[in-house]
Amino acid sequence: MTKIKVLVVDDSALVRSLLTEIINRQNDMQCIGAAADPLVAREMIRELNPDVITLDVEMPRMDGLEFLSRLMRLRPMPVVMVSTLTEQGADITLRALEMGAVDYVAKPRIGISSGLNELASDIVDKIRVAAGAHVKRLGPAPAAAPGVAPAGAVAEPVRAPLPRLSTEKVICIGASTGGTEAIREVLVPMPADAPAIVITQHMPPGFTTSFAARLHALCRINVQEARDGQRILPGHAYIAPGGHHLRIDRSGSNYVAVVEDTEPVNRHRPSVEVLFRSAARVLGPNAIGIMLTGMGADGAQAMREMKDAGSHNYVQDEASCVVFGMPRMAIQAGAAHEILPLKQIAPALLNRLASHPALVRHRI
Repeated sequence: MTKIKVLVVDDSALVRSLLTEIINRQNDMQCIGAAADPLVAREMIRELNPDVITLDVEMPRMDGLEFLSRLMRLRPMPVVMVSTLTEQGADITLRALEMGAVDYVAKPRIGISSGLNELASDIVDKIRVAAGAHVKRLGPAPAAAPGVAPAGAVAEPVRAPLPRLSTEKVICIGASTGGTEAIREVLVPMPADAPAIVITQHMPPGFTTSFAARLHALCRINVQEARDGQRILPGHAYIAPGGHHLRIDRSGSNYVAVVEDTEPVNRHRPSVEVLFRSAARVLGPNAIGIMLTGMGADGAQAMREMKDAGSHNYVQDEASCVVFGMPRMAIQAGAAHEILPLKQIAPALLNRLASHPALVRHRI
């Protein structure tokens, strides 16, 4: 059996040692080297030709983001980021995913030894997924939607006034590995009066706040972390908070968000299964489902329940996925109406809404 060759890049000798040990305990992978900084790593990549790199963010001589940017332009390969679980670490990690990193591991700030060992299963699972991921050469930075100020600018996006009611179509999106950029690709073209959008992206606590803020700066719709009990309104996108499930319920004539920290489903919290199952039960034919890139099978069966309840479902195709796991399982479950490249999902959705005027909320 050919083993996955992994190069560890981290300025901490302890982290390098722990990751090397965790990787070498696996029958299907081998740590072929460990570098203390990106300049050493650059030479080791040339000599050892790794299949996957684990990359720290904060390192001497060249930070991880600068190294990642150069790597993805000159020699794209699967990278799993190792980031501290802080607000700043979350923002940097999201920038790394924009640059082409496949996934990330949020290492603890204290108790590194015990913390990384507790995360061992997650680490090696992400390395395995990364080894088979579709990695693309780094392109230009993502553009904001027309009428939206670039990230970092003072101006706020132009946003439409809120409609009075929220009992129209609701778009439900599920994603995992590679999903942060896929979700951006779907949300940025949405007009300010688009139907409400509810999203479950597999993320740990602390990361979804930064994720929502980054999307909000790029989109014409309002993007935010979902809060328990809030109304689900057109012109808004609601992201499941890391570590919490998000489902949809009804309160009178309104749809509302339910945020809860009940047991993981399909090993995930938040789980796409939870969101999609609630959509099938509460929304029925008022739902539109979208399954994007991700590993595993989370949400596949519930998406079929959505279809059976009358929703129209889009599934991302294999060629455009970073990982064709969740979309594949949704297709196998018979949940898909349309299987499309990522860049065609938003246009297809908008065309469908435009050709069915009753699907779009008219202002009162």
